[in-house]
Amino acid sequence: MISRSAVVLSLGGIAVTPASTQQAFGYPSLFLLVLIGALVPVVPTGALVSSAAVVAFHQESPLSLALLFAVASLAAFLGDVALYWLGKRGMGSKNGSRWLAAIRDRAPEDRLAQAQEKLEDHGVAVLVLSRLIPAGRIPVMLACLMAKMPLRTFARGDIPACLAWAVTYQVIGILGGSLFREPWEGVLAAVALTLLISVAPGLWRRVRRAVA
Repeated sequence: MISRSAVVLSLGGIAVTPASTQQAFGYPSLFLLVLIGALVPVVPTGALVSSAAVVAFHQESPLSLALLFAVASLAAFLGDVALYWLGKRGMGSKNGSRWLAAIRDRAPEDRLAQAQEKLEDHGVAVLVLSRLIPAGRIPVMLACLMAKMPLRTFARGDIPACLAWAVTYQVIGILGGSLFREPWEGVLAAVALTLLISVAPGLWRRVRRAVA
């Protein structure tokens, strides 16, 4: 019996493996989804990266995880810079913009005040933590916009933030992939963990308010 990993489809004399087919379609799709997710919160981008890391972990190619890291971090960076540029244009306009309004709507007053305080104390270094803390990215971005931070300065601080973000969620996926033999089991575990991480701060704040 031929194993699934040994199946090779010959098409026009060119060998195409299932892994290479997944890479041809999977990485561009991941790039677009993370990029769009950075602009509009339609998908949990952290869960996407973790799920992709599970699949990459089970592939035979040693470059899969490295390529995943490059794709995820670049897409996140480009999405952040594009959103900041759009927000900056809105700040300079008399009537604002729908992008700036969307940023404001996603930044509660209390979170914005904390972000402004941290930005004042730590400068662009706060961007790294903002991408690792659930729902922390937008308030910090708005704080940077209100502080009239130049786009170049924001981009320089956002590079390590996106790298740290990609590494963190990739490690979650690798852990999920290493704990389970079947990739789909690891994907479920990684998605569950990333979703738990994303909702935990909100639940904790609600508990504190209820107790207070």
